[in-house]
Amino acid sequence: MEIVLAFTVGALVAGSVYLLLSRNLLRLLFGVILLSNAVNLSIFLVGGLTFGAPPLIAEGRSVLEAPYANPLPQALILTAIVIGFGLLAFSLVLVYRGHQEIGTLDGDALRLAEPPETPAAGGGATAIPTQDRSAA
Repeated sequence: MEIVLAFTVGALVAGSVYLLLSRNLLRLLFGVILLSNAVNLSIFLVGGLTFGAPPLIAEGRSVLEAPYANPLPQALILTAIVIGFGLLAFSLVLVYRGHQEIGTLDGDALRLAEPPETPAAGGGATAIPTQDRSAA
């Protein structure tokens, strides 16, 4: 079972890298979500898949008897899921508002929305010219 999940983690990472290399911001966001799920699954695999009892100490005992499921990776993954959901909600709103204001999801087109840099007062520094990509 661990081998199948390891190949699943590899497929999720490969898919997320493909999406992260896209210029589309929505695809980039889906790539981040897919990568976070792959990391969560890999943390779960590192903890080991133990098909045993829950990690509860029986009454009258002072130590935990084997086999038991390791609760630490599960707690870490649960925390990562909650934080990832907050990041996802914020990022989706940010992409949506950016699309409303600029009208595109292309990452390169966002540079055209920035105001041009002006030379600093006092001389010395000059602005770097930017290429106009709207003509292409």
